[in-house]
Amino acid sequence: MYDYDLLVVGSANADLVIDVERRPAAGETVLGGDLAVHPGGKGANQAVAAARLGARTALLGRVGDDGHGRLLLDSLRAAGVDTAGVLVGGAPTGVALITVDPSGDNSIVVSPGANGRLAPRDVRAAAPLVHACPVVSTQLEIPLETVVEVVRNLAPGSRFVLNPSPPRPLPSEVLAACDPLIVNEHEARVILGDARLGEDPEDWAHLLLAEGPRSVVVTLGAQGALVCDGSGARRVPSVKVDAVDTTGAGDAFTAALAWKLGSGAALAEAAAYAARVGAAAVTKRGAQESYPTAEEVGAL
Repeated sequence: MYDYDLLVVGSANADLVIDVERRPAAGETVLGGDLAVHPGGKGANQAVAAARLGARTALLGRVGDDGHGRLLLDSLRAAGVDTAGVLVGGAPTGVALITVDPSGDNSIVVSPGANGRLAPRDVRAAAPLVHACPVVSTQLEIPLETVVEVVRNLAPGSRFVLNPSPPRPLPSEVLAACDPLIVNEHEARVILGDARLGEDPEDWAHLLLAEGPRSVVVTLGAQGALVCDGSGARRVPSVKVDAVDTTGAGDAFTAALAWKLGSGAALAEAAAYAARVGAAAVTKRGAQESYPTAEEVGAL
């Protein structure tokens, strides 16, 4: 019996968000709306999203000993996330600078801060926590060598889920552990290279699968997702909603999918549920504040 349903190893950032009529070009200044500060970071977002859905969730990460760090810890605990694995100190809390345009699309620049100090030794020290979960999910807002260490410390029979964001080439050791590797079009292009990527997401999925993952999920925004494993590829539809803010929607998708896989759902079933969670998340502003409960997902 596992102590948790999901362990997220990843980043925790303060999101500094400004609404803009349009994003500035190089060398240009534009005026925006009032600054809003929200708890965020891909790791903390995933942990909060899963906990809101009812998953017993823990986070292994690092924040600074500062106001942003306290904001994040308060948000995690309020959602029901176990923060025993969140280390404090070593650098200021990570910050994400986010602009959101009227269509709800966003652009993000991240200062890793304390996230960059989450080291392989921290993963080794947290081995009992890693072994207490059937699924471990991570991203790339922490050092790649730390992600490699997560793979090396997985418990036998556990499942590793990776969203390679921000994207970068991945070592074969990490790719081989992914079940699934979850990417959007931009992330697929970085991993595969533009020259190999055509117009068909099914081709992307098969090319990515050939790189070594056990399964692949390609997220397609309002078009849902595509899942691919050894048995083939399958489209998963989403739910039509009016998007207000897409910030953190991919993290909600990943968290929901990881949790459902850990509970025994098949990949396509888990992705279909995750698509509904992601759709619900874009109907509200912010990242963690927008994440739905299981009841709200059921009402879509």
